[in-house]
Amino acid sequence: MTAFRDSLFAARFGLAGQDLQNYLSEALSLGGDYADLYFEYLYTTSISIDESIVKSATQGVSVGVGIRVIAGERTGYAYSGDLAPERVRKAARTAAAIARGPSKIEKTGFEEVQKPELYPVLLAPTETALEERVLLVKRADAAARAADPRVFQVIASYADNLRHVLVATSEGTLSYDRQPLARLAVVALARQDGGAPQRGFAGGGGRVPLEVFLHEKTPEHFAREAVRQAIVQLDAVAAPAGETTVVLGPGWPGILLHEAVGHGLEADFNRKKVSAFSDRIGQQVASPLCTVVDDGTLASRRGSLNVDDEGVPTRQNVLIENGVLRGYLQDKLSSRILRSQSTGSGRRESYQHIPMPRMTNTFMLAGESEPGEIIRSVKKGLYCANFGGGQVDITSGNFVFSASESYLIEDGRITRPVRGATLIGNGPEALKYVSMVGNDLKLDEGIGICGKEGQSVPVGVGIPTIKIDRMTVGGTA
Repeated sequence: MTAFRDSLFAARFGLAGQDLQNYLSEALSLGGDYADLYFEYLYTTSISIDESIVKSATQGVSVGVGIRVIAGERTGYAYSGDLAPERVRKAARTAAAIARGPSKIEKTGFEEVQKPELYPVLLAPTETALEERVLLVKRADAAARAADPRVFQVIASYADNLRHVLVATSEGTLSYDRQPLARLAVVALARQDGGAPQRGFAGGGGRVPLEVFLHEKTPEHFAREAVRQAIVQLDAVAAPAGETTVVLGPGWPGILLHEAVGHGLEADFNRKKVSAFSDRIGQQVASPLCTVVDDGTLASRRGSLNVDDEGVPTRQNVLIENGVLRGYLQDKLSSRILRSQSTGSGRRESYQHIPMPRMTNTFMLAGESEPGEIIRSVKKGLYCANFGGGQVDITSGNFVFSASESYLIEDGRITRPVRGATLIGNGPEALKYVSMVGNDLKLDEGIGICGKEGQSVPVGVGIPTIKIDRMTVGGTA
């Protein structure tokens, strides 16, 4: 406990080691198999510019604790935005009353969880001068407007936060983490000869210092990319409809993998038998060319964490290996019910939310094919370089995705851009038709936000160029 008593985290939350033990004892006072405390101290900044005017710039601080008690399959959860001891004890008693289990455990003392250092940011963006961050959105706005005279509107936004978390459990584990996060995004609208406006979007970030936006992922970089996408759409033709060969480009198109496959591999859906992948571990669910992993240990990535929101170190989890389903993403509740181990996948939006199995950075491993070779193998098809929104039915695996940037493939060449293309299919079925996987694995720039049951968390996605022999494309032609 010495490390805890001396830590900045203990001082920030106004805690002593005995306080944690007392709160856990209160949480288990009516019985239960397990209890945990999740303390959070969060700084946030948000800046946006529209019509070349900084329309908003806000900063805030929130602090609180979430207390959970598990008794069998029943969970009690309560939280408090006030860390006064009587308020925390009240939340603990509330969680205890909800869960109320027959068993009771007693454990004294804590052992600190050993964790990696995936984002050794000495000075988080939140800790820099606000003027420096306002300048980023101004630069993005100026660069986008200067890139092409057909651009008539630009919206640039910047957001960062610095989250301090401390997790103490009735199993005697203690973990704390300092989690920086930043994101810059640009939307550009372009119009030609009085036609319909077309939209381009680009952005990125991660668990990185502000210097990344000054030297690597600059505002000008994202501005030019957003403008490029908008200009491409000005000359796009209507997307053809029907079944065809689809090639997904590397990087952000991995969002299709995230939605159509990843959510179905979260353990809560599978223990409830409502996923298309339920009871299929060990079965062939995809082409032998497909290996899909979820990896929360990638340095500085948006979806990475030293420890998850239950205090468990993250790791690389192989979900599908050479087409065979190997496992699910587990949090502590699901792993207890399924008699397995947590995979470091317990995540929550804030102290006000209960943890659940969630993805971190989900991607398909690279294959052996050259991207050019994949394109040349397609006589007629669709190449999807970027995606907008999409939705998936977890139970059936059916999905619909809109392609925000796509092109026709004709006689082995990428030709005309098309607009209005939607991909319609079934996650497990689509992966069975993967016939080529590129050697060009790319992760997204760092813009992913994943929603589930009303909670949003930062995530990463990625994919190499892949060829899917059969997929239904909804279009307007």
